[in-house]
Amino acid sequence: MKEKYHPKAFLVETRNVRLGLLARSRIARFLEKQPSNAKNLAEETGMSYAVVLHHLHLFEAEKVVARKGKRPFRWELTGAGQQALIRAFLCLL
Repeated sequence: MKEKYHPKAFLVETRNVRLGLLARSRIARFLEKQPSNAKNLAEETGMSYAVVLHHLHLFEAEKVVARKGKRPFRWELTGAGQQALIRAFLCLL
């Protein structure tokens, strides 16, 4: 079965290639359930810590996630994300 992309996985300022979309979709799905740190995200999603951290920073740059607390930071989804993509698309019309 083909894995679907999470709506928040699409970013405005980043190339949305298949592997990146899949990685960000896994991260977003897990963060929807509960906030987590990067190490737990890596373990739960089966991705390397470096990949998870890279995508969390991409998400953070577009305000899709926010880090909370002290190290290790707890990452959680914000209300932003898809709305910015829709605004960018509408500007192109």
